[in-house]
Order: sequence, then structure tokens, then C-alpha cells
Amino acid sequence: MNLKRREFIKISGITAAGSLIVPAVFQSCKPQVRLTNDAESYLSHFEVTSQQLEKVISAAMEKGADYADLFFEHSLENYSSLEDNKVNSAFSNVGYGVGIRVLKGDQTGYAYSETITQEAMLKAARTAANIANSQSSGFSPVNITEFAKPDYYPVVSSWEETSVKDKIPYIQRLNDNIFAADKKVTRVNAVLGDTTSYILFYNSEGLLAWDYRPMVLFGGVCIMEQNGRIENYFAGQSFRMGSEFLTNQIVDEIAREAVEKTSMLFEAGMPKAGEMEVVMGAGDSGILLHEAIVHAFEADFNRKNLSIFADKMGKKVAEDFVNIVDDGTLKGKRGAINFDDEGNASEKTRIVSNGILSSYLHDRISAKYYNVKPTGNGRRQDFRNIPIPRMRCTYMENGPHKKEEIIASVKNGVYVDNFSNGEVNIGQGDFTFFVKFGYLIENGKLTRPIKDFNIIGNGPQALADMVMVADDLSITNGMWTCGKNGQGAPNSMGIPTVKIKKLTVGGTNA
Repeated sequence: MNLKRREFIKISGITAAGSLIVPAVFQSCKPQVRLTNDAESYLSHFEVTSQQLEKVISAAMEKGADYADLFFEHSLENYSSLEDNKVNSAFSNVGYGVGIRVLKGDQTGYAYSETITQEAMLKAARTAANIANSQSSGFSPVNITEFAKPDYYPVVSSWEETSVKDKIPYIQRLNDNIFAADKKVTRVNAVLGDTTSYILFYNSEGLLAWDYRPMVLFGGVCIMEQNGRIENYFAGQSFRMGSEFLTNQIVDEIAREAVEKTSMLFEAGMPKAGEMEVVMGAGDSGILLHEAIVHAFEADFNRKNLSIFADKMGKKVAEDFVNIVDDGTLKGKRGAINFDDEGNASEKTRIVSNGILSSYLHDRISAKYYNVKPTGNGRRQDFRNIPIPRMRCTYMENGPHKKEEIIASVKNGVYVDNFSNGEVNIGQGDFTFFVKFGYLIENGKLTRPIKDFNIIGNGPQALADMVMVADDLSITNGMWTCGKNGQGAPNSMGIPTVKIKKLTVGGTNA
């Protein structure tokens, strides 16, 4: 059995919510083969020609717009899950269509179509064109420039070439390893998901770009019971990789983390509430950096004067040894992109340099407003959404201190490295984060494990209060998805061990 792309889309379209439960017949289908890396292959895949693209752009510009672009996307998502000791569920989603954006000044007109025909695209283009209100003197197509993209996520074995049967042994191994590691384990839930996205981009400046974007996530929840008390912990990893990601080593790493962290929760108690020094552990603590601090550096918030950093460009916001970057070029990371969803090249953007705010994160609109070049941060959830400034892989660079030196400097505080749910006020930067697990620091030493408490503070103040930064930067490989304006985008993040001189810890009053 070998389904063509159009036939597969039609089949998926008659299922509930665009999901397709994978029956046995699909498990035996001949795997699909990825496209060759050239413009003609992608134009053919979406069944369009360069002449058609020019006609659609002309229609989008016919009311006097400054700029227009087309974003074609074909995404294939597959998920397999385990419950009750066996893989018993699998489903797929297919996304297919084109988004047409028109800019007039800082105003955006947008329409999309899930049908890629000349008639449908022209209709969507003219809908988006209504953001402008004058008759154009005529749009003259320009010469096409093909984007020579880098390759920040090389794929050895594509997910299209990998069947459900190939994935099941790894999911089952995760389950079996967790159960074998500790007799307190009562249940395991696991999920393996992969996504392949084909992207074709064209704009009124003649830029033609295409990309093949893989993604994989794999993780599981370990549930344990001891003396009637139940604890659980989720461990997982995510990368932009093909099915070469699936190795016994990855399975064993995830299983080991899930078991160790769940088991430690039985020993943990609540800390006392109050203001105290907080040491953020390397790696996953980058979520506080991402959410409470760097969101406020996204240029749309500053352009609209919503961020506390709107008037801080070129000014000191942190100690001299604090350097923060957002980098889309880290090979294979979840937040990596070859180019953003506006066709701008990905890059390493230095946001804070030696304590000085040196750059916002820009899309096309904000870059024009600030008269700077885009930083490659214009991202969207899919073709149904407009691009907005979003982070890629955000982290703080190494500092001059040692982890041991930082912990030894704390008389009474907490060490945290596992944040989860949180709330942030972007305007003022006030935040609350829930910490699943950490340790007390007493007289310069890590002592008792603690769990289930809140860290409360203000992002800009926390940035200014980072008084020590270690040299042990770790980029987390977690399954991070950032939400903004109703859109989700995959991210990576990281941080070295950092000491903040004062935050509020919400615990017990005893």
C-alpha cells in the first residue's frame, strides 16, 4: 500500500478533529520518502509554480500594501502511547495549507486556506489585502532569490521511513526499565511523538525558501506508591532529529531520571516560607530565565510599550558577568531553525552583553520600527497564524564562579532545578513558579530535599539580583513549548548555576 499525499489528506479529513487512529492496515503501508532539497521539489510537492506565486502576491498587494508573503506548510504528526504495560494507542494528524500575510505600516492582514488551488489562494490573498485601502499603482514581480539555508538539523533516517512497529520496542523498553528499577513503581505512562513539516515560503521581495523540519519527543511518567503515599515524576527529551534519535541509551537515560526523581520525592518536605537566597541549578532552571525575563525582551512588547524594558536599550540591566543570548543555530536542539517563518536567517542574538541590554528579539515589523535588521525570531505555530517575535533557544552564558562556591556562599536558602507551572506578568515582570523538587541550603551545604513550593518574584529585579553565575552552563533537552498570543512554539533553554540574592519562597509557616 502506498498512499499519495493528496489521498492521505482526504482520508485524514473525514476523521474527528483531524486525527487518524492508526489501524493495522496503516502499519503495513510503505513508508514515504522525504523530498530532495531543492526549490523544484517543494514547488511540486505543493503543486504550485513560481508564476502562480507571483499572481497570488500581486493580488495580495493590489490595494497598496507595503509587503506580502506566502507560507505553505504540510505537517505530519504521529503519536504512540503506552498505558497498562503495553503500547495500546496511536494516532496521526495532518496539517496542510497556506497562510497569506499582508503588511501596511505596522498593520497586518491575514488569511489562510487549507486548499491550495489558484482560486482559493487568490481569494485568501484578496481578503488579506483589505488591510490596505488604496489602489496600487501595480505590483511588478521581482527576480526570485533562493535562500541558501544552512542545515541545523541534519536527518539520518526520516520519520516517514519509520513505521509504528519500529517505535514500539523503545516505548516498551522505557516501561520495562522503569518497573525493573524500583519495586515501588505501580504504573507507567509513556508517549513517543514525531513531526515532519515541509515548509515553502515566498514573499513580495522575491525571496523563495524551503525547509524540512523534523521533531521528536519521548517521555514517560513514573508513578510510585509507598505506605499509601503516591508520588509521580515526568521525564522526557525532545530534539530536531530523525528516527536515529531512538537508541537504548536515550531510553535508559529517561527511565533513570524518572525513577530517581520520583523516589526522591518520598524523602522531601516543604520549606519554610519567606524571603531568602535562591540558587537556580544548571539546565531546567532556564525556564525562569525564559518566562520571567526574556519574554520581556521580545520586540513587540517593547514596541507597544508594554514591557518594563521598553526604555532600557543600551542601559545596564544586570551585573557585568551576565550575558544572555537567544540562538536558533544550535544543531539538533528543539528550538533550532534554519530560517524563521518570515524567511529571515537564523542567528545567535546577543540580548544582554556584559550586563547591558543590547538587542530585542525582532520580527519584520519590529525591525522596521526600530530600524534594525530582523533577528530571525518571527515564528508562528502553523500556517493558520501570523508570525510574531518568539524565542528559539534562550540561555545565559557561563560566568566567573563555581557551583560549589555559589552553594558555599548561602547560609539559608534553597536550591531549585525543576520548575513547572508558572504565571508571569510581562508588563512588570512579576512571576510565580511552582517548583516540583529542590533542596534546602543550610550553612553552605545542600541538606534536606524539598518539594511542591512556589518561587515568587519580579523578573527584571531577579535579573539585577543575579549576584553569582557559575561556569557549568547546561542546555536542557526538555519538551518545552512556549505559549504566546494563543500560539505554541517549540523552544530550548538553558542556564548555568545562578545565585539570586532574594526571592520569596512560598512554603509552610511552621
